[in-house]
Amino acid sequence: MSHLMQPTILLLREGTDTSQGVPHLISNINACEAIVEAIKTTLGPNGMDKLIYEGSKVTISNDGATILKQLDIVHPAAKTLVEIAKSQDEEVGDGTTSVVILAGSLLSACKQFIEEGAHPQIVIKAYRSACNLAKQKIKELAVTFPATEPEKRRQMLEKCAATALNSKLVSSHKEFFAKMVVDACSVLGKDLDLNLVGIKKEKGGTLQDSLLVQGVAFKKTFSYAGFEQQPKRFEKPKILLLNVELELKAEKDNATIIVKNPEEYQSFVDAEWRIIFEKLESCVKSGAKIVLSRLAIGDLATQYFADRDIFCAGRVTDDDLKRVSQATGGKIQTTTNNIEPSVLGTCGLFEEKQIGKERYNFFTECPSTKTATMILRGGGDEFIDEAERSLHDAIMIVRRTMKHESIVAGGGALEMEVSTYLHQHARTIAGKQQMIIDAFAKALEAIPRQLAINGGFDSIDILNQLRKKHITEGSKWFGVDYSTGGVCDTFLSFVWEPALVKLNSISAATEAACIILCVDETIRNKPRQEGGGFGEE
Repeated sequence: MSHLMQPTILLLREGTDTSQGVPHLISNINACEAIVEAIKTTLGPNGMDKLIYEGSKVTISNDGATILKQLDIVHPAAKTLVEIAKSQDEEVGDGTTSVVILAGSLLSACKQFIEEGAHPQIVIKAYRSACNLAKQKIKELAVTFPATEPEKRRQMLEKCAATALNSKLVSSHKEFFAKMVVDACSVLGKDLDLNLVGIKKEKGGTLQDSLLVQGVAFKKTFSYAGFEQQPKRFEKPKILLLNVELELKAEKDNATIIVKNPEEYQSFVDAEWRIIFEKLESCVKSGAKIVLSRLAIGDLATQYFADRDIFCAGRVTDDDLKRVSQATGGKIQTTTNNIEPSVLGTCGLFEEKQIGKERYNFFTECPSTKTATMILRGGGDEFIDEAERSLHDAIMIVRRTMKHESIVAGGGALEMEVSTYLHQHARTIAGKQQMIIDAFAKALEAIPRQLAINGGFDSIDILNQLRKKHITEGSKWFGVDYSTGGVCDTFLSFVWEPALVKLNSISAATEAACIILCVDETIRNKPRQEGGGFGEE
């Protein structure tokens, strides 16, 4: 009877919640499908926008990553889709909605196999095999425009930017902004540093009033009365960049200075004034006509520079100061002692202009221009914010295309071609993997299907037409045609996307699906309470 008296083994704290097995895995898949349902209507040129508000903050967007960041998702498995949307946004800048829809479709496709008793590792192995085949096929299909043909290369970049903007709020002005984005990225150096493209937002006017500055532009900083006496236009000025405070500091509260006579106190005051004047005289002797500082420039310094026909601006943001440094060739100084001519920057023209209700400082015709500034105009804050996010995606796409010069057709054409290839490949495989790879291929059809649904078209009819086209020789680039509600060669229609977007999208979606399939148990620990009993920390 001793075997009946074995004590109960307690591994987890009382109140710990656990769930495992097939029902738990199906529950995770259902949670991911709910995320897809929330954002799938934003896909494509006719995608709808989502309005998210939290307190007084309102966000209107159809960008998948932006929407998922704003949502307060608590389900641990569903958070995986949020992370892949973020990674897609950071890596390539576009395709965030597509990657979430694709991941959800892959999970939905394998649900029936899990319910029928297939081991998740068999599904994972087949999915990874199908992903590798899909990536190999994409690389074979990709079209490359070499850098030796600048006109064709620029056309390719503009078409890729226009395609990225086609599903955004600014799609009605996509040609205007596509040229602006390509011009901005063209002035960047080999590193293509995204931080060197500044985007400023100024409410008022229309989108067509937006402009690109081949150089640096930033809002006039806080200034004192003497600022208005300073000149606001220079040709070929020398520019001094500082990280130095040029103002008299107030004494610290409750500071105590023990002096024996008034002359000693006056010596403290004179020393303080002497220090500030030495700094100002050093700036003037350097020959600079423009002085910019990351720290404050006080009223005394402002008037001092105004009397000597020097322009100054204090509290310039770190990003703007670095971009001025890149454009003008100036080096940021942390002291005003021994300023050498080699640390001064220069530009062809400096001027202050009125843009909307604000005044902006413009540095143009810079000798080593490696930066650009976009000034966006628009009716409302929410509209301009969404325009900024749209242009950020387009800039990311152009940067990636400049580094990796391979493109593919959009509009669901690539997904249908890869799907057809995987269907045919599955027939050459025996066993369970045949069915799973076939399901992977069918999951890729989710992109053209959702594009058709969001356009208000008959998705069944369009998919049937696409399947027929893609088994025909020479019809590999047929996708959804938004102008007629049918199908067309989207490559000839200039619906182009970087191949890197599709490669990253399929890889990320497959990995996300595999991660969720790998989880067979979820353990939710009870929160620890202070002052707990025996065995608690």
